[in-house]
Amino acid sequence: MSAPTAAALAHTKRVCSLYKKSLRSLESWYDRRHIFRYQAVLMRARFDQHKNEKDPTKIAQLVADGERELFEKQHFQPKKFAMSPGGVAFEREVIPPDWVLDYWHPLEKAQFPEYFARREKRKQEYVTWWEKQYGKASTTDSHH
Repeated sequence: MSAPTAAALAHTKRVCSLYKKSLRSLESWYDRRHIFRYQAVLMRARFDQHKNEKDPTKIAQLVADGERELFEKQHFQPKKFAMSPGGVAFEREVIPPDWVLDYWHPLEKAQFPEYFARREKRKQEYVTWWEKQYGKASTTDSHH
């Protein structure tokens, strides 16, 4: 990718990010949907007003001004999605790693015979793949 293309891509991503953050900020300020939509349309018009700007210096200044305005007008208690970082349910449900199943008691494993048979088969397939990819572990490797 050439430098101008990468710079244009970075600029586009920055503008899209600014737009999305601005929408989220409006959502925090306006809890009535019709008022939020009206404000969102006004904000979109401000973005569209400058979409054909060609001067890189002016473009950079517009984005910087937009980011500063967003910072100055941010909500004191922004809305957060429950499952997103900072949300009330973020990482609430801890999914245990697969190796925990290796420590199940045989009577527990006996309640799910098909699952554990398939799991053992897949573990063996993985070991075979690993040894084919990287070679067998030597006895000196296991004694550090």
